[in-house]
Amino acid sequence: MEQKWMIQELKDRLSEQNQDALTDFLARYQPYDLAEMLIELQENDQIRFIAVLPIPLGAEILEYVDPELQYRILDRGTKETAASMLNEMSSDKVADLLLAIHPHQAGTLLGLLPADYREKISALMQYPPESAGSLATVDYIAVRNYWTVEHTLQHVRKVGQDAELVSYFYVLDNNGKLVGIVSLKQAILAQADSRLEDIMLKDFVSVSARMNQQEVATILSNYDLVALPVITDEQRMIGIITVDDLIDVIHEEATEDFQKIGGSQPLEEPYFKNSFWKLFRKRIGWLLILFVAEAYTGNVLRHFEDTLSEVIALAFFIPLLVGTGGNTGTQTVTTLVRALALGEVKPKHIFRVIRKEVSTGLILGLCMGVATFIRAQILGVGFDIGSVVAVTAIFIVIWASLIAAVLPLVLHKLKVDPAVVSGPFITTLVDGTGLIIYFTLAKMMLNL
Repeated sequence: MEQKWMIQELKDRLSEQNQDALTDFLARYQPYDLAEMLIELQENDQIRFIAVLPIPLGAEILEYVDPELQYRILDRGTKETAASMLNEMSSDKVADLLLAIHPHQAGTLLGLLPADYREKISALMQYPPESAGSLATVDYIAVRNYWTVEHTLQHVRKVGQDAELVSYFYVLDNNGKLVGIVSLKQAILAQADSRLEDIMLKDFVSVSARMNQQEVATILSNYDLVALPVITDEQRMIGIITVDDLIDVIHEEATEDFQKIGGSQPLEEPYFKNSFWKLFRKRIGWLLILFVAEAYTGNVLRHFEDTLSEVIALAFFIPLLVGTGGNTGTQTVTTLVRALALGEVKPKHIFRVIRKEVSTGLILGLCMGVATFIRAQILGVGFDIGSVVAVTAIFIVIWASLIAAVLPLVLHKLKVDPAVVSGPFITTLVDGTGLIIYFTLAKMMLNL
């Protein structure tokens, strides 16, 4: 309700054509809030809204909307306005926009940029979508090692307005190679005539332009940094990645993992931008795979048909046992998928993980075995059947823990996202194997 009221007020301000009233309205909200309002406006109102804004604010608002809307607004304005907007936007956002639209459209917008900036943007566009290079921004402060602190601060005052970050200055040699980093704090506290080569940090953390974005996020988190320099194989600096960009990466990766854990292909766009047909296509593949995998559960039941016919009470506990195994496997695999994503666990730790999870599974199994035995006695099926069900619960929990511990690590080693074995897949796998364990133990313990 509040957002509808804000949007209506914005429309009223646009209709009044009163710049002072509009300025007062804009001052009450952050660029992100204004971007959310922009999305809800009709196309003509969107164009009018951006047109009356100061260029820096309009460019910042555009960074929060999708490339389709970015291009539509830039295309409907004058070339001069589009050029100014593009120059104000972060270079990584500009690269994302140009990669998302038609090459002809991208070429038109690219032509609006100054030659040196156009060359830098084109270089960023060459890196794969999931790489550090594609996320880097060229809007950083580059300095020389022979500069004095006073010279450096004068340079920062001149170019700092256009920089993504002024907390760090990146010291480059004549070939563009990164040789050191100086923080703003160091520069302020140093003597004015100190040379940067005497105060710069030479042992710094950097990332390769081709490194996966998720690995970059882990490095930045581990070292508690606000930005990371991105370099080529030749140590030439191409840009920086800031913490706000990596927060987006972490959010997207977490969303993708959640969707995979649920047994669905991840969505590339927000939920409401996906048609029911696209949701169908994202889900049907895994549903059919799981259907085929689940079909062998029926084969197991058919194989042990004689055992079931002799002791019909065994059928009472099938849902309970397979559900317990599936829940155990899902708990384990979810924990490990997240640990792998955070870098806490690696494939080389497989035996340590197995030992820990099997030990945990044993304790959990004993608890579930006792609970299952009590349940069996409440149903009045007798001590023998209760013992079979209890022992089965122990074995199924241990087995589910083992399978759920091994599969994510093996898949990660094979460069397959371990999230794909989560949830429904593990449940399906444990269902069939759990039934085999159940009926095998029943035959042995009941002499069937």
